[in-house]
Amino acid sequence: MRLHDFDPENRPRERFLSSGPSSLSPAELLAIILRFGSRKLNIVDTCNEIIARFTLEKLVNITIGELQEIKGIGETKAMQIVAVFELNKRLHYSRNNNKKIQAARDIFEYMTDRIPDETKEHLFVLHLNTKNQIIKTEQVSVGTLNAALIHPREVFKSAIKESSHAIILVHNHPSGDVEPSNADKQVTELLKKASTFIQIDLLDHIIIGKTDWFSFRESGLL
Repeated sequence: MRLHDFDPENRPRERFLSSGPSSLSPAELLAIILRFGSRKLNIVDTCNEIIARFTLEKLVNITIGELQEIKGIGETKAMQIVAVFELNKRLHYSRNNNKKIQAARDIFEYMTDRIPDETKEHLFVLHLNTKNQIIKTEQVSVGTLNAALIHPREVFKSAIKESSHAIILVHNHPSGDVEPSNADKQVTELLKKASTFIQIDLLDHIIIGKTDWFSFRESGLL
């Protein structure tokens, strides 16, 4: 069924105008953006298929190629979808700029959607000023953490350049289990010693999963 065959009160655009965006489903909101479907599928059905296949959470990091696997989604529509979620990411980032860090939860929320590929471990260094506000986020390595591979020079080089008052290490566990491994503990110990010599405080090392986190400082390990 085509959209113009729907009763006017059931069309997404008309409901958007009469009742507001909160009255629409995610698929209908996406249909408002894409506007037109194909000859065989109306745009709402196409958007329902997109969300059923990828889920809203995965659309945050979807690629144009993956979207084009959906019938009726060409390059232009795929770009529109990617652009919408990219804008949402940037809004999230801008709201967190200069956010004062008071607890590990703040870091967990700050890092939401910042990890480019959650199937791999990524080590980030967050640079803080004297007010514990984040002034820079730097990705240092990708892959399993290993004290033999993580050199303090790479971690503190940017901190020295930025005149950071302190740093916080953050890395993800793709498995979702946020308990620190022996390698995590070795890396933390190595960088804590280096921070003492360089006189840039290592405030915390936080491991994040999909819904949880582990803080070395809050657990008394730092």
